[in-house]
Formats: sequence, C-alpha cells, structure tokens
Amino acid sequence: MKNGLEDVVAAETQLSHVDGEAGQLIIRGVSLDHLAGQVSYEDVVALLFEGLLGPMPDRTELAKRLGEKRVDVFAHVGAIDDALLELPPVDIMRALIARLPDGEDLDSALRLLAAPAVFLPAALRMKRGEAPLAPTPALSHAADTLAMLGAKVPSRQDVAALDAYLVTISDHGLNASTFASRVVASTKAGLTSSVLAAIGALKGPLHGGAPGPVLDMLDAIGTPENAEAWLSDALDHGERLMGFGHRVYRVRDPRADALKGALKRLIATHPANRDRIQLAEAVEQSALAILKARKPDRPLDVNVEFYTALLLDALNFPRDAFTGVFAIGRTVGWIAHAREQALEGRLIRPRSLYVGPLPQQAA
Repeated sequence: MKNGLEDVVAAETQLSHVDGEAGQLIIRGVSLDHLAGQVSYEDVVALLFEGLLGPMPDRTELAKRLGEKRVDVFAHVGAIDDALLELPPVDIMRALIARLPDGEDLDSALRLLAAPAVFLPAALRMKRGEAPLAPTPALSHAADTLAMLGAKVPSRQDVAALDAYLVTISDHGLNASTFASRVVASTKAGLTSSVLAAIGALKGPLHGGAPGPVLDMLDAIGTPENAEAWLSDALDHGERLMGFGHRVYRVRDPRADALKGALKRLIATHPANRDRIQLAEAVEQSALAILKARKPDRPLDVNVEFYTALLLDALNFPRDAFTGVFAIGRTVGWIAHAREQALEGRLIRPRSLYVGPLPQQAA
C-alpha cells in the first residue's frame, strides 16, 4: 500500500506515456517534440480520439463539426446569472458544462470539447460587464477561443501560441484529474460526468490551479537583479517556489521547453512583453542554482506551470482564468481516457486499509 498511490499502476493505456527519468512525453506514439508548435489542436483531437468513438471524420470535417458544437453550446451562456458571476471563472465554466447531457458518442465528445472554449471567454467578458461574443465556427478552435475573448480578430502568432499550449497540455498520463475522469467512466456514468469530475480535481492548487501564483512571484521579484535575494528569502521562510518541481519528472519537464519555445515565438511579435521573459529567465536560472545548492538530493527543475503562466498572460488571459484555459486543452485527454476506461477497463474499486479503533470485546 502507498498513500497517494505513487508508483501504483492502475490502468493500461495507449494514450500517453510520461517518462519521468528521461523527461519525455509521448502522446499516442508521437513525442511532444513533434507535436507542440507543429500540429493543431484539431490534429491532436483526431490522434487521441481514434478508435474510441466510432468512425472518425477526416480532419476538415472534424474541425467543421467542432465549430458547429461551439455554436450549439453558446446557447447555454444565457444561463449565467448574477449568482454565477460571483464565482471564479472555472466554477462558472463547470456549472455550464453540468447543463450538457451525458453521452458516450462522438457528438457528445465534441460538444464537451467545445464547451470550455465557449464558456470561459463568455464568463470572463460578463465579469467585466461586457456582452459575450458568439463563436465563429469557421475558425480553428484556438482562434475562436481568442476571438470570443476579445473583439478583434486574433493574430496568426497569437493563434499559433495558444494552439501550441493546447497541444502541449492535451494529455499527461494518469494525473489526478485524468484518474478522476477514469474512475467516473468506470461506473458507466457518461462523458459529461467524467469531465465534471476531472475539472473538480484540476482546480486544486496541487494540480492545475497553480500557474497564476507564478505571476504573483514574478511581480514580487520585480527585476532580474532581485531574483536571487528574493528566492533565497522565500526558501528561508519555508515557502514553495512556484513553477518548480514535479511529482513524476526527475529532470526538466519537457512541456516547459515546449511552452518556452512557443512563448519566445510569441514575444518576438509582442515587444512589450520582452522584459517579462527576461525576468522569468533570470528567476529560472537563480531558482535552479539555489535549489541545487540547498536540496542536492532532490531533483527540482522548472515545470509546465512556469511558462504556462507567462504564455497565457501574454495572450491576455487573466490569471484567475488559467485553470479554465488548462481545461480547454486537457478535456480531449479526459474524454479519451474516459472512453478507453469504459471500453476496456473494469469498475475502479480499490481497497482501503483500516487503521481506526476496533470494537471492545465483551468481558
């Protein structure tokens, strides 16, 4: 028995493999190096869904149907009321997804893929007192997400950056939210139920709810010259350095490099953000040196959260929306795992070890 199930194998999967020792992520037989920044989110949807949801349409038809589903789910935006607007963006998104029917077919899956990309921008706009913008089905998933966030047509560079992000975080082994999705799927509850369970797990700060604080840390440090002293003081006071360390990786998180590359390509077209990446690189270098000196027996390196925060900030997503953007990309992985579990797995029902008091024996 291991608390937290660390190193316990709970499922067989053909969807993704995380090699923590080598720092490699493989998605359906393809290394992340050959996906991020090179293929679209729709391509990864086709890759992960293949064989799990019946006959798949070709790439053009798949994109068309996903665009149509964005239009369909936009009707639910009207359910956002004043009470929902008091909640964090990810909770508004989750409440609207709960309105969708539980299904197991491709239409259900595409509807669930469309939902967070529509609901999150609508919630953000309405929180600002602005009207939600309807989807444009002819756009790509990344382009439409950005178009619904703001009134202008997103640039090619912005779309490429968000596409790279969505591809990079599309799947990542049996993490907490994916496991939650598979547990629910093993009961035959339906895809909406699986996705809702996954979002509930994702929003916790030990999983997908952490990228925002990376920006808080960078704001507090302010300039590259302050990095070493600030980081040392934080560690002296027992604080965690946000964006460093991972439960599985013993070397650098490959997703961090994929997102850093996407960020650098984006920054080349956004000169105003160059100071931010210079600060981030200084913080990264200082943090790695300090962590190596203080904790030589613990392999701590930069993780996906560090450059996620910088990339999404450069795309004008507010930091309280980062978890919701993560869900836009990861929903494809949750659905694929849910279908794989429903088709091939058993009801997930582990045992617990009772360590409480025993009843007293009669004298």
